[in-house]
Amino acid sequence: MLTLKSVHSYYGSLHVLKGVSLHVRQGEIVTLLGANGAGKTTTLKTISGLLRPRKGMIEFLGEDISRLGAEQIVQRGIAHVPEGRRVFSTLSVTANLELGAFARSDHKAVKKDLEDLQERFPILRERARQPAGTLSGGEQQVLAMARALMARPKLLLLDEPSMGLAPRLVKQVFEIIARLRETGATILLIEQNARVALKVADRGYVMETGSISLDGTAAELMDHNEVKRAYLGKGYQEVWE
Repeated sequence: MLTLKSVHSYYGSLHVLKGVSLHVRQGEIVTLLGANGAGKTTTLKTISGLLRPRKGMIEFLGEDISRLGAEQIVQRGIAHVPEGRRVFSTLSVTANLELGAFARSDHKAVKKDLEDLQERFPILRERARQPAGTLSGGEQQVLAMARALMARPKLLLLDEPSMGLAPRLVKQVFEIIARLRETGATILLIEQNARVALKVADRGYVMETGSISLDGTAAELMDHNEVKRAYLGKGYQEVWE
């Protein structure tokens, strides 16, 4: 579904992505691991058109999208849930959800999708008229993910969905990701909690200083000595235990 081929991205003169190559198959959850500053968020920004690569190619469903703008990429079927949630804090929960469907013209289907998401995540109905900025961090994360789903994406990019959340809320967010997996969703996931990410993912990549240094199935990475040392730690307990 998605393929990056030797992608190089810059912020001004700062060379951040240095020949990144990876792929995501339809129906997979793929996680991207790495230390802060490794280039994970830049990878997602490059895929979603917020940053254009200077070299390399990004293919989505067989089409080169490397030079498309963010709005065009959303229309192709890629939705991006950025780090820090970034809901529209002064707008209502429902207005935030409706903005997720800005590129769609099938108004009846949009209304049905809104109702389905409110059914799936009751908090969205309970807080429908409430300003999004008054929700808790976990509730805002649910809203941000649901807003992305309103675009009916073929591929969902999730950037640090557990950041800043209490352990029980981390559990809830990853239960939602697991449920999305059951519906056949395709997800590229960045997550600071490597063990939780690998539990929900099919495969993963490890990034170091703008390059892919390691890849494999989730089970292979979970058992890899370098991944254990750098990202899993010793005596680890589940984050919500």
